Amino acid sequence: MSFTFNGVRKDYLRVFVGLERPAWAPIEEEILEIPGRPGGIITKQHTTVRRLNIPVRVYKRGFDSLEELEEDLAAWLVTDEPKPLEFDHKPNRVYYAKVTGELIFTEYPQWADGVISFICPDPYKYGPELEAVFPSDVVTLTNNGTAEAEPVFELTVKNPVTFAMIANQDDEYMLIGTPADVETEVVDERILVMNETGSTLDTWQEAPGSTGRFRGSDNGIFVDSYGSGTGWHGPRLIKEINPLEDFEIEFVVNARTNRAEQTFRISTNYYDEYNNELGMLRLWDLSIHRNHKVVEARVGPYVGQHVNYPISSRNYNIQDQLVWYGLIRVVREGNFYTFYVARIDQRGRHVDTLTQTFYDANNEFAGRLRYIRIDIAKYAGTETATEVSISRISVYKRNRVEEDQTPYIAYPGDVIEFDHKNADILINGESRADLKQFGASFFKLKPGENQLVVSPDDSFDVKCRYRSTYL
Repeated sequence: MSFTFNGVRKDYLRVFVGLERPAWAPIEEEILEIPGRPGGIITKQHTTVRRLNIPVRVYKRGFDSLEELEEDLAAWLVTDEPKPLEFDHKPNRVYYAKVTGELIFTEYPQWADGVISFICPDPYKYGPELEAVFPSDVVTLTNNGTAEAEPVFELTVKNPVTFAMIANQDDEYMLIGTPADVETEVVDERILVMNETGSTLDTWQEAPGSTGRFRGSDNGIFVDSYGSGTGWHGPRLIKEINPLEDFEIEFVVNARTNRAEQTFRISTNYYDEYNNELGMLRLWDLSIHRNHKVVEARVGPYVGQHVNYPISSRNYNIQDQLVWYGLIRVVREGNFYTFYVARIDQRGRHVDTLTQTFYDANNEFAGRLRYIRIDIAKYAGTETATEVSISRISVYKRNRVEEDQTPYIAYPGDVIEFDHKNADILINGESRADLKQFGASFFKLKPGENQLVVSPDDSFDVKCRYRSTYL
């Protein structure tokens, strides 16, 4: 018998009989003793750290010495954080463990014996991840574990909603947004004006200074040719929209540079009715000595390095990262510009986020948005980036919500995630804990049957992911 740790097992290691593996997580009580009264009163109970002592034998065949084998063990088992630990005789139970203490071997000619000690700060055992698809808005979900499980609810929106709620049989609930009563006007806080994913590039016009050409598809906007030129050069397109007072622009871009000498620049510049530049969003790598990507967001036209740049290399500097796929966004409401940037990971979640604001005190950049320009460029004499594209550029009209109005918080196709494991709320991968209502909580699935109710009715396709949890 052996074990797998952090996804790795070693053929030279065997677990002996005598494994110290507690039947359940240790439980400690706080007891209040009252003078003159026998015994005491339990005032508090909690589950403490689980400890595992594993007697092992390691075979030295294939190693020049026991010391070399010990170094291989250390490289495998010594970690900064707990990692999955799974024993061969219980393949459907996982501990999250970290090596502790020391390992001293008793050495023999062909093998050595010792005891490996693990601690589990999370004292529970876990079964495989399960997924339940809700057939209706009221379901009974069974947790077969012996401890409470931490669910992750995924709600795919079918109809526009002002709120989303899941409640259980114990009157615990998670709620975001605001239910609207019959006397309240429901409004769209943001209205999609333009959404370009590459399939309608023929509706754009070539912009001044353009060289080369774009290639559009349903999967994004790519470069067919950069053309020729000195300095930065490449294709540019511009599009006119109906003028907007308050607006939002989302710019989703992707780039890969496998070698330090590759350069690229992906930008959108946006202008008012009189071609005055209101600002710019950009991802680029202008270094030929290392992979050095930078996100920039500017208010107004270029007037000098880091002037009117709420986001730049000062606060969003991506060094030695080959691939960056993410979202850059600007929202203007009145005189306030709010910028947001996030890398999007393989699960679709926003990570490495940054939000910055800019107040246009003198109304210098208050014109109505009318023109959107996109460009992808490379620097003359440098290598072309391995991958570079615009996945999506979207423009929204922003409406101000008055006191007696209730805004929609999600629309068909949006995905709301109530992550009760990590205590987070996401919409389309972006953390939106700001929408959580007072009184709502990240509740757990009790052992046995759990009755769950989803509101509003018939508004979501719901899935729940969880792992049965055992003492």
